[in-house]
Amino acid sequence: MSEHDALSATREAYDAAASVYAQLFRDELRDRPLDRAVLSAFAEVVSASGNGQVADLGCGPGHVTAHLNELGLAAFGVDASPAMVGSAREAYPDLRFDVGSMAALDIADGVLGGVLSRWSVIHTPPRELPATLAEFHRVLAPGGHLLVGFSASDGPSHPTQVFDHAVAPAYRWSPDHLAALLRTAGLVEVARMVREPQPTDRRQFKEIHLLARKVRAGAA
Repeated sequence: MSEHDALSATREAYDAAASVYAQLFRDELRDRPLDRAVLSAFAEVVSASGNGQVADLGCGPGHVTAHLNELGLAAFGVDASPAMVGSAREAYPDLRFDVGSMAALDIADGVLGGVLSRWSVIHTPPRELPATLAEFHRVLAPGGHLLVGFSASDGPSHPTQVFDHAVAPAYRWSPDHLAALLRTAGLVEVARMVREPQPTDRRQFKEIHLLARKVRAGAA
């Protein structure tokens, strides 16, 4: 499947599921204290840089974008699905939400203090992920931070694995493999959180949050 075909398939699938998805996930952070803690740490390191502008890429119905704003960031959302963006705009009319592709962002070079990609790179075909990470690097200011969330593969011998996502084709990633791709893109890992699957989880996969920083010129 080509990049264009993968994006089109994902967009169409989320357009069809937008209303149900919004109902299911709008309040998800309420019962996920570890996720809230990671987002809070992300907001703190971004704010400390003096540039609180953040893009929530793959924002879905906008609930996480709104949460980042509550944490003091100037966050806006981007999603490939027009129906998802419409849902987000309806729910949070005071916030900005744009239709767009993570692989070709309509954002100037080096203007963001932070980028959040929370369970959105899972729909990027493995051969296309390096280019997407390079796009994240392009829009981040030097010293800016990326927080990326994804489902983990079964081990380092499986750098990627396809899994049966309810909405669109999706991939699990080896955390070490994805961290290596980040380094190649100029994004150095700062921290990671591994959340073990819980009995109530719909899928019994480890969940990973990787926090990375864009390297400043002349710095490691």
